[in-house]
Amino acid sequence: MPTTTLFVKMILDRWYASIVNCDVLLHSLTDETLQKEIAPGKNRGIYLLGHLIAVHDDLLILLDMGEKLYPELNEPFIKSPDKTVAQLPAASELRSFWTKQSEAIKQKFENMKPEEWFEKHTAVTTEDFEKEPHRNKLNIVVTRTSHLQYHLGQLQLLK
Repeated sequence: MPTTTLFVKMILDRWYASIVNCDVLLHSLTDETLQKEIAPGKNRGIYLLGHLIAVHDDLLILLDMGEKLYPELNEPFIKSPDKTVAQLPAASELRSFWTKQSEAIKQKFENMKPEEWFEKHTAVTTEDFEKEPHRNKLNIVVTRTSHLQYHLGQLQLLK
């Protein structure tokens, strides 16, 4: 197996496993439990779920894979802190968004060739990418996997 293919497989395997871990956890939490704070004065589970969906929507833009699926989630879950937006989508709606988005991202990932993962992402200039080739699409998946794992750890506290 060529090295580039191996690197891509290693990173995408971790991404997919993290998505599955999040799916399992979300299925174990009730909608009422998602309304609870992770810790006193901290974000609620529903906010973290919406935040993950909004961040993963940005992934589509960064990887030049198309438009966001849920641009309406940017304001309440990225630009605004928890408990400052009067009306959030229902937990059931966010669960549905999560599932649909995860499948859409998986399909887009599977359509990419290994060498395409080493191309620049949309937030880096061509000049900067020439100096810093590690600022590639695959590295975005690495950082988003770490981000997902961080919030997955927080969501575990709701159990």
